[in-house]
Order: sequence, then C-alpha cells, then structure tokens
Amino acid sequence: MKRVLSGVMIAAVAVMGVVLFMHSTGEKAKKVDFSKVEVGETLPQDKETIRIAVSAMISPKETISVYKKILDYIGRKLGKPVELIQRKTYTEVNDLIEKGEIDTAFVCTGPYIQGRKKFGLEVLVAPEVRGESVYYAYIIVRKNSSLQDFTELKGKSFAFTDPLSNTGCFVIKYALAKMGQTPESFFKNYIFTNGHDNSIQAVAEGVVDGAAVDHLVWEYLHATNPQFTAQTKIIKKIGPFGMPPFVCRPGYNPLMKEKIKQVLLDMHKDQEGKDILSKLFIDRFITVDDSSYDSVRQMQDWIENNEATKDK
Repeated sequence: MKRVLSGVMIAAVAVMGVVLFMHSTGEKAKKVDFSKVEVGETLPQDKETIRIAVSAMISPKETISVYKKILDYIGRKLGKPVELIQRKTYTEVNDLIEKGEIDTAFVCTGPYIQGRKKFGLEVLVAPEVRGESVYYAYIIVRKNSSLQDFTELKGKSFAFTDPLSNTGCFVIKYALAKMGQTPESFFKNYIFTNGHDNSIQAVAEGVVDGAAVDHLVWEYLHATNPQFTAQTKIIKKIGPFGMPPFVCRPGYNPLMKEKIKQVLLDMHKDQEGKDILSKLFIDRFITVDDSSYDSVRQMQDWIENNEATKDK
C-alpha cells in the first residue's frame, strides 16, 4: 500500500503512532503500522494535577503546541499543573475517562454520545467557530476525479477516521444503511486512518478514492497548509451536527469542574486567550446542552437498531 504519511505529518505520526486497517470484501483486515512510537502509559499520580486528554485533533502539525498552550493557560488561571494525555483512538480516551484516570477531555461528538450512554460522560462547553456552534461532514475525492456524487463511490476504496467518529464514520454508515448497504457491500475496500488529516492525505495521494472528514479540519488545513486539501474536492456536505465538546468524567470535583468551565468560557476575553484560540480558528467557548447532540444520537440509535434487526 502506498505510504499515507509524509512531509508535515511526520511530527504527528511520532506522537500519535498512526495505525490503518484495510478492509476488503472477503479478505482478512490488514494492519499497517507506520510508527513504533507509543504514547506513554504512565499517568500522573499527583492529586493536584489536572489531567486533560485530547482526542479531537484539529491540526496534525500543531496538536501538541496549540493544545498544550490551552492547557497551560488553564493551569495558570487555576494555579495548578495540567497534564496533556493523548491516545491513538477515541475508544482509548473514553476508557481512561470511564476509569477515572483522566478528568476532562476534548473529544469528538461520536465518542461523547457513546460515553454519555455508557457511563454518564458530561459535556461542559463546546467551541464556536466562525460564528457557528455546529459542524459538518465533508465527503471528498481527488480534485481531478470524475466522481461527482457519493453514490458514485460504490465499488471504490474509502477512508474512515475512527469507528466512533461521527463525521468520519457514523454519517457514512447511516447513509449506507438508509440505502440498504453496508461499508462491506458498498465499498471495494476501506481503511481507518485514525485522523481526519490522514484521510485527507490518503485521498490527495490516491491511496483511496474518497473519504469522510470533519469539515473543521479540512477548512483549517485549507487555510493554513493546503498542500493536501488543494488536491481534493468536496462532493457532499452532511449536517449540521452539535460541535465536538469539552467533557468531564462523572463524579469529578464539582468546584474544579466549574472553575475549568469558567476559564474556558472567559478565554476569549483576554488577549493571551484570544491569541491561543485564534490559532485554532475558535471564536470562543460556549455552554451547550446535551440536547444539541440529539440528531447524532438518533442517527447512532437507528444504526444500532437496524443492525440488531438484521441479526435476528
């Protein structure tokens, strides 16, 4: 298989250890590991340390530098040390939250809904980006591709991001289920890239014919480093959906929870915070209600019920 990660992605690969899985109808899934670097398993034991995970990557190159700045900002405002925790998949982050090994996290919409249902994950705030508190899925293909519609991807290769990703997986599974199809029956083969940025590059370099990606990631990269987005085109926009939230584990210290929440809500009000947010194209953080995610929840429930009915 053609190499998926190169150039500006090398730094991200060293941190994230990107793993892709190729699925072909009737074939055993193939695992291709592009990095032997593992994220440290030892979590901070200091009770004063606020442990925050990041699973929603907006930029492949600046994940560490930008998110670390947000976390450092929170730490300075609260006068406490803050530790950035990363894992390869959304499931791993949810597992750490459920076990109480991390306190709060920047997660995607899909993992939030799964965590809410399974163990009571709580939403605190969500970003407002360019005046919107919603986001979309982009279905992309190579710029020079003759494909103009999602249905034309039948029999083609495709890239998903993560099994729990809303825009990078669930929206496609839902669309296919409504068509009486599954990823296995519709696509020639598909891969999980563990990152929207990786999916964009996979399409740009011809590794796959199409992909479903978070529109925030595509737009961010197109504005800051269009090396790969410029080689793709958007053939469908799906949404809107509730914005990926900042969450906390159930039972987390109520006082600390409210303090962190207020720091994020006020972040855009001082120059330092505003500068940090601007690098992610975030206007500010806003309060959101769990009901903001009902449309995604209903879509996931429909998929589960549809699959359960087929299994009977």
